[in-house]
Amino acid sequence: MILGKEDDGIYAFFAEALDYLTVPQPTVEQLFALCMKCGEVNLKVMEVLDAANTGAYGHPVPTPVRVTPKKGKAILVSGHDLKDLEELLKQTDGKGINVYTHGEMLPAHGYPELKKYRHLVGNYGGAWQDQLIEFAQFPGAILMTTNCIQRPNGYQSRLFTSGLVAWPGVTHIGNRDFTPVIEAALAAPGFTTDEPPKDILVGFGRNAVMQAAGAVIEGVKQGAIKRFFLVGGCDGARSGRDYYTEFAEKVPKDCVILTLACGKYRFNKLDFGTINGIPRLLDIGQCNDAYSAIQIAVALAKAFNCGVNDLPLSLVLSWYEQKAVAILLTLLYLGIRNIRIGPTLPAFVSPAVLQVLVDKFNLMPITTPDADLKAILN
Repeated sequence: MILGKEDDGIYAFFAEALDYLTVPQPTVEQLFALCMKCGEVNLKVMEVLDAANTGAYGHPVPTPVRVTPKKGKAILVSGHDLKDLEELLKQTDGKGINVYTHGEMLPAHGYPELKKYRHLVGNYGGAWQDQLIEFAQFPGAILMTTNCIQRPNGYQSRLFTSGLVAWPGVTHIGNRDFTPVIEAALAAPGFTTDEPPKDILVGFGRNAVMQAAGAVIEGVKQGAIKRFFLVGGCDGARSGRDYYTEFAEKVPKDCVILTLACGKYRFNKLDFGTINGIPRLLDIGQCNDAYSAIQIAVALAKAFNCGVNDLPLSLVLSWYEQKAVAILLTLLYLGIRNIRIGPTLPAFVSPAVLQVLVDKFNLMPITTPDADLKAILN
């Protein structure tokens, strides 16, 4: 909506879903139908957001992103809101301040209208749950957009919020005038030295992947690419999430890994190499860029004249919060089967609910990387 895109059908569904909560004794069939409707509407939500982002900033292109700091004053931007980042980049242009992304803001580097700012120099840190350590160590100002904030400890004076996120005692920027953020960055020491450069690749949205579709399809036909794995989703601090690191490391060298959302920080700085010049790790973007992943899968299915479930594609997803559930419902609405999800099942997935999902979609919890890879590849 901020970027000028709305859809009345989405708003209508909000009312429909809230009204449905008044039904005293819904049947399993009624609840299932409404959940599928939720998945259908969320596909539209992601489509509208994709159109807003690409319409404003262009389609992402493959882009190397520095993940080590550069000497100089610094601002760190976390969250999801590309509009806030754009306005901050405009206001800091020419002021001698380096801007870094954090967490789900990493994919911003792939958008042409954002990457054109030379002082957008890199990405700092990892996923949202590491911010207590990373923000405390960051020697500049920090802007938190949209969500994922944790209780700040010791860095409140240089932490700022915008949009829908706020915290008691933390300065909130309500009008996109980021002067207080800039002043805090100039007052902070910044990075005193350049660390040795290290890059990772981002920007493999559907447009970029489909431009390389010919090589990808030829790689599959020749047997150079045996399978695609979509490994991504939300990250978190609880034990068991190292499963995704180990799984990605053990994916055979003749397979390609697609990833999105902050779950990718479990393995996105590892070197997976290439297959015939195609990177084995393709970063599609933020959690909402699951829309891009869906479009890639649909396009590949069309190219191979088969259904999405017949593709050499396996989905291994990490779950944390409600947005991830909405995306899961979208995948189920599209009829995608055999999805693995973990490290624990969402709390609302009671035995009865799980049985419905198993019966209809063969949804299954992850086990161990070795066992799951063996089951997928055999």
